[in-house]
Amino acid sequence: MSVILFLPLLGALLVALCRSETRVRWIAFLFTGVDFLLTLYMMTNFEPNKSGFQFLDYGSWVPDFSIMYKVGVDGLSLIMVFMTTLITFIAVPSAWNYIQERRKLFYSLLLMLETAMIGVFVSLDLVLFYIFWEAMLIPMALIIGIWGGERRIYSALKFFIYTFAGSIFLLVGLIVLFVAHGHVTGNYTFDLVEFTRLHLPLELQKWLFWAFFIAFAIKVPIWPFHTWLPDAHVEAPTPGSVILAGVLLKMGTYGFLRFSLPLFPDAYKLYAPVIFVLGVIAIIYTALVALVQEDVKKIVAYSSVSHMGFVMIGLFSLNAQGIEGAIFQMLNHGFVSAALFIVVGIIYERLHTRNVSKMGGLTEFAPKLAVLAMVFTMASVGLPGTSSFIGEFLTILGGLKAAKWVGVLMALGVIFGAAYMLYMYRNVFFLEPKVKSFKDIDLRELLTLSFVAILVVWFGFFPEVIMGFFHNYVSEILKVAGV
Repeated sequence: MSVILFLPLLGALLVALCRSETRVRWIAFLFTGVDFLLTLYMMTNFEPNKSGFQFLDYGSWVPDFSIMYKVGVDGLSLIMVFMTTLITFIAVPSAWNYIQERRKLFYSLLLMLETAMIGVFVSLDLVLFYIFWEAMLIPMALIIGIWGGERRIYSALKFFIYTFAGSIFLLVGLIVLFVAHGHVTGNYTFDLVEFTRLHLPLELQKWLFWAFFIAFAIKVPIWPFHTWLPDAHVEAPTPGSVILAGVLLKMGTYGFLRFSLPLFPDAYKLYAPVIFVLGVIAIIYTALVALVQEDVKKIVAYSSVSHMGFVMIGLFSLNAQGIEGAIFQMLNHGFVSAALFIVVGIIYERLHTRNVSKMGGLTEFAPKLAVLAMVFTMASVGLPGTSSFIGEFLTILGGLKAAKWVGVLMALGVIFGAAYMLYMYRNVFFLEPKVKSFKDIDLRELLTLSFVAILVVWFGFFPEVIMGFFHNYVSEILKVAGV
């Protein structure tokens, strides 16, 4: 576990020491690829029917303050590590031509970001979790601020301030938890496993729920905390958007499952209707906003907010279908949104515009790109046979079981989602061509997008390949919540 966690950091050091600006791409590709293969090896040795965390590494770190280095995975965090290593691996080739300046710095930051993201998912000490949670802000903000578009500084600062402000509430919540655990048990610790055995009074649960909620809701982001996301996506370079949509948005939803549900189960159930309202607004409102956008990157960005609304409702439905669907949709959205941002990046590299009205007829020039883009568009709208269908179907089913009106409105959101995605695809790839020439994707781009397309279809037909890892986890978390 520690090798998977810190291998990218070693890669970042080697990139920084490398004298060749062109060779650093291959070093980053090698280290992210090896990390992904090690994750696959860990998955083959994971025992999905076994309770608790596996592949544990731990040791004393700051004993005077009961802070430990403790990492490990269960069914939930294993899937998140798999998603992180895979998406970082495909982010490297997406940067091949896009990043032309300061390559050493860029790939060093990307590899450091991978370590921080994995650290969030595997940390079992609350202080260690918080350190990784904050550490990932710096490389992501720098990636946006240095290699982004015209308004990159504004977007980078907005991203950093929003997420850092939310993290302050998280820090206060962690300190209160530490003190409360010490008062109740006499044992002051930051060990996450120990906290899951503690049942806090409802009033304290309420306060702590909202402290954690602000930090996680901003990261998701759920409406109305979402305004930083379109700016960050539009201004970020293609690999930055791939990481942002593919991994960073899942950290908020992961936080709700890892912390809010097991630590504050009574408050979690009490405030579920509030989250349903926010989730439904996120699904429908941002879908309608996406419908009127002319920038293809903004359309995909707003679609991310809409899809994360499905995940939030699934998480708070408090039934097996909803939670399993939400976890599966987290993974699926990571693949599909990352691929869509790569497609948008390829188009921008060639046309130097993201305006839908200036495109059209790209199928005539780039049939391979058109076919692959169609796969990801259909996956985004939840076509049966793609992985999105499984995730959306289960979250809607979970929403229906929790409250019928929620399920009905979620289904309406699917219709709006189909409308804006098909509008975008038609205007970009069909209609009359507004460009004189367009180069089709090369071998590197073809292999990257084909790899993701195969996963999207494979998981669509064989979802149990992934869902088998977290069936047991979902059963246990529902028992903890008393459902």
